Amino acid sequence: MPPILLLHSFRHLGLMFLTRGATYPGIPAQFAYPAALGDLVAAVLAFVSLVAVVRNYRAGRVLVWVFNIEGTLDLTMAIGLATAYGAPVYMGPAYWIPAFWVPALLVTHYITFLVLRGDSSTVEWSGATRRR
Repeated sequence: MPPILLLHSFRHLGLMFLTRGATYPGIPAQFAYPAALGDLVAAVLAFVSLVAVVRNYRAGRVLVWVFNIEGTLDLTMAIGLATAYGAPVYMGPAYWIPAFWVPALLVTHYITFLVLRGDSSTVEWSGATRRR
């Protein structure tokens, strides 16, 4: 679980949608602000969850659930808003975020849901593997 949480702690990269030069002028604010701020919230939740899991805090599992639900909803909402407001034509140099980063993050959210549900014979939380 820690490697996935560490990866998601880099979701501050979504703030590129608010940065001049990273996108073309005219990117719809109705997409850019919710996508960027949602990614920032997910990054903070991932980092807090990472600390809780690595230190074996009792709240670690709950924090991972909260992060995973918020992060998944943020990505699906950003996809919907980008489509609804025509944001893809304004992505510019930030095109790699929806082209590579979002699909990779969705896969890791799916894996995290599987681990949280216990659909794996091995559950890894704090770096040590334990058998169920």
